[in-house]
Amino acid sequence: MITRLLTGLMLVLFSSSLSAQDSQKLVADANQAYSDGIYTDAVTLYKQVIGQGYEAPELYYNLGNAYFKLNEMPQAILWYERAHRLDPGNEDISFNLNVANNKIADKIDPLPQLFYIRWYQAVVTLFPVNAWAVQTIVFFALTLTCITLYFSSRRLFLRKAGFWAGMLFIFLTLFTLLFSVSGYQSTKNLHEAIVFDPTITVKSSPDEKSIDLFVLHEGTKVQLLDKIGDWYEVRIASGSVGWLPAGALEEV
Repeated sequence: MITRLLTGLMLVLFSSSLSAQDSQKLVADANQAYSDGIYTDAVTLYKQVIGQGYEAPELYYNLGNAYFKLNEMPQAILWYERAHRLDPGNEDISFNLNVANNKIADKIDPLPQLFYIRWYQAVVTLFPVNAWAVQTIVFFALTLTCITLYFSSRRLFLRKAGFWAGMLFIFLTLFTLLFSVSGYQSTKNLHEAIVFDPTITVKSSPDEKSIDLFVLHEGTKVQLLDKIGDWYEVRIASGSVGWLPAGALEEV
């Protein structure tokens, strides 16, 4: 398992305010506690930074690593999942998340997907949504530049270059815009949670007296479909659906 700390985390705390300086010190102290093997202190300090309103994939990743060292797999998976949501293309996060998932009791085979859906999702998750949006803006600006060149230049070869380059950048603008919107909608509409009860029975309806369907264990990820009172309707990766009490879950 990759346990190196991402010291670049300090770079996300740009503000010159006193609170940002305090957060930078907390991160430095947390990194030092992790390096010294004092993982409980590292968890406390990282969560203090998060409590101040900061979020970054590196911060969540480091917190997940600290929980992993404490052998608290549900917490480790929760924070790895949150880090992965912010930076889906990060190989370190994906690797550690897979390692943590291999240490929990439930091994659920996901439903097979059509190959083109797998490819599409793989491309969407290459970059965070913000990165796709930045690329869209850059390609659109280049498109406008090429259009300006086409209409303003008196030289034929420059007009041709502006035309064909403009066509290319229009395509790239639409391409990155599509993935930016898809990534945003996917993140916005995705509601997932991690099971925190050591063992819990999924029910057929939001009632303790309803029929038992199947059993889940701590660390398992579920998709949240609906909520009635203190119960969530959930779906697991295999497609099975049932109800769990809200107190047994923590939302990603």
